[in-house]
Amino acid sequence: MKKLIVSFALSLLFAANVMAQNVPTAKQIIDNYVTALGGKAKLESIKTLSMKNTISVMGMDMEGTTVKKDNKFKSTQTMMGQEMVQVFNGEKGYANQMGQKIDFPADQIEKLKTAKIMDALGLDAAKIKTVEKKQVEGKDFYVLSSDDTKSYFDVKTGLLSKSENEKGTMTINKYADVDGVKFVEEMSIDAAGQQITIKNSEIKVNQPVSDDVFKIE
Repeated sequence: MKKLIVSFALSLLFAANVMAQNVPTAKQIIDNYVTALGGKAKLESIKTLSMKNTISVMGMDMEGTTVKKDNKFKSTQTMMGQEMVQVFNGEKGYANQMGQKIDFPADQIEKLKTAKIMDALGLDAAKIKTVEKKQVEGKDFYVLSSDDTKSYFDVKTGLLSKSENEKGTMTINKYADVDGVKFVEEMSIDAAGQQITIKNSEIKVNQPVSDDVFKIE
């Protein structure tokens, strides 16, 4: 009987080890994600990005645009005649909402200075604390956890499906293929019980963009 119990325990241990070995490393998952988006070379070749955005919240729609160049960006949204702007010129930036201008804090600026046009290129496997394989609603995901974020990658496609942090949950509903690269076309955000939907359209890459777009007055 003791031998049977030991054998059973060893078989369970072996099965657990096999399951653990089937989970890729954080670097492999991130590399697969970059490949699924179009490949590292393709992503690195993108020097400018522009798109239109429609943000739906509480039954209201905001129309706007987002423009990126290197580590610079400008996002403009308009609702009921009111314009909201966020801009970063590579060194400093601010948000202007309802006539109130708020400079970006120092910690946010430091992150923005090293930001990539394609967020996937900025993912750092060294910052991942745990790697798990989970099944959610019948689908398998690799879950990468850092100090402040959990990211869910679809096992079949390699694409990012969802991310969670203290501010809320972001779920990617649809990707669009533009010049051989996949971009988020539609995503939903649940922040403090508030449901927000963002749809991106007219996505254009490597179009001429003047630095004057990011000028801070």
